[in-house]
Amino acid sequence: MRPGGVRSFALELARDPGVAYRGGERLCGRVLLEAASPLRVTALEVAARGGAVTHWLEGRSVGVNAVSSDYAAAEIYLRRRQLLLLDTGGITTLPPGRHEFPFSFQLPPTLVTSFEGKHGSVRYCIKATLHRPWVPARRARKVFTVIEPVDINTPALLAPQAGAREKIARSWYSNRGLVSLSAKIDRKGYTPGEVIPVFAEIDNGSTRPVLPRAAVVQTQTFMARGARKQKRAVVASLSGEPVGPGRRALWQGRALRIPPVGPSILHCRVLHVDYTLKVCVDIPGSSKLLLELPLVIGTIPLHPFGSRSSSVGSHASFLLDWGLGVLPERPEAPPEYSDVVADEEVAAVEQSPFRLLQDPDMGAEGPFFAYIQEFRYRPPPLYSEEDPNPPSEAMRPRCMTC
Repeated sequence: MRPGGVRSFALELARDPGVAYRGGERLCGRVLLEAASPLRVTALEVAARGGAVTHWLEGRSVGVNAVSSDYAAAEIYLRRRQLLLLDTGGITTLPPGRHEFPFSFQLPPTLVTSFEGKHGSVRYCIKATLHRPWVPARRARKVFTVIEPVDINTPALLAPQAGAREKIARSWYSNRGLVSLSAKIDRKGYTPGEVIPVFAEIDNGSTRPVLPRAAVVQTQTFMARGARKQKRAVVASLSGEPVGPGRRALWQGRALRIPPVGPSILHCRVLHVDYTLKVCVDIPGSSKLLLELPLVIGTIPLHPFGSRSSSVGSHASFLLDWGLGVLPERPEAPPEYSDVVADEEVAAVEQSPFRLLQDPDMGAEGPFFAYIQEFRYRPPPLYSEEDPNPPSEAMRPRCMTC
C-alpha cells in the first residue's frame, strides 16, 4: 500500500472558533479522515491539553563576563486522552472514503482564562494523532479558548474604593506648597464596556498650576523560581483641566470607559493579570502625586436587580461624602391612635372578644394596623415603685398564722 493513502486528516470542534468554553462544560468534536485507498491503522487517539507557562531571561555581569539566568515555570490545568481506534496490537483496515470519529471530553470544573503575554501564556488545545505501521504519525491540532467567569456581583467587588495622598512641592530645596489628592470610585468590579465614574478632589496649594490625570493600567506579573517579571500597559486614560495655584478642583464623576480587555487572572500560580485605576497629579519641577485604586475586570456584568440596593447606597454615600447631596429628611412621627380611630370604634372593638376575626374590613389602612404602628412608636411607661393596679381585698392572699 502506498504511503499516501490519507487524502485529508482534520479535526473539528462542535462550537465555532470564536465561542469560548468554561470549566465544567463538555468539549465535543470529531476527527475527519478521508482515505484514498484501503488504509491500515494501528491507533487513532485524541488528547486535550491546557496549562500556563512562563519563561524569560535575565542577564547580569560577573566581572568581564555576562551571565544569563533562565527562569521558567509551568502549571497544568487540563490533561485528557481518548482512544477512537483501540491500539490492541493488531491492525485495523479502513475502507476508502470519508470517515468520522466523534469524541467528547468533560472539562475540569475550574480552569484559568486563556491569555497571551510577553513572558508567558495560558493555552488550551486538542490534538488528534493517527498511527499507521511503518509510516510517520499524522497529526491535526486545534486551539480553543477558555474564559472563566468572574462575577462582579459579590460584596467584595461591590465595595467602594477610596484613597487620599498629599505631597509637598519642592524646587531647589525650597517648599512651594502642599498638593493634596483624594479619589473614590463606587465599586471595585467592572466589566469591559462599562464606564467608571471617577470622583476626585485636587487641592493645589503650590505656586504653579498642576494637571490631574486618570488611567486604567493592566499589570502582567510572571513568576518562576521565586522571581517576578512585570509588564504594564495603559488601556484607558483621561486628562482634566489644569488647576491653578491656590485653587481647588472637583471631579463629579468623570467618565472613564473600559475598552475590550481580558478579565483579571488572580488564581494562577505562575502568572497574574491585575488592573488598577491610577489617579495622578503632574507637578511641574517635582515628581507626580500618585494614587492607586484596585480594580477587578470581570465577565458577568452588574445585575440590574440583585445589586441595585448596593449600587444606590454606595452612590448616595458618594454624594454625601463629596458634598453633592443632602441627607434625607427624618420621617414624620405616626399619628396618634385617637386621631385615626373614633371613640365609638374603640368601644365596639373592646366589647367583642373576637374583634380581630370578626372585622371584615380590616386592611393595611384599617384601625388594627394603625394601632400597631402607633404602638411601635409609643415610649415605654415610666418606672414606679407603686403598683398602678393593686389587687383587691378579696384576692389578697392570707398569711399562714391567720
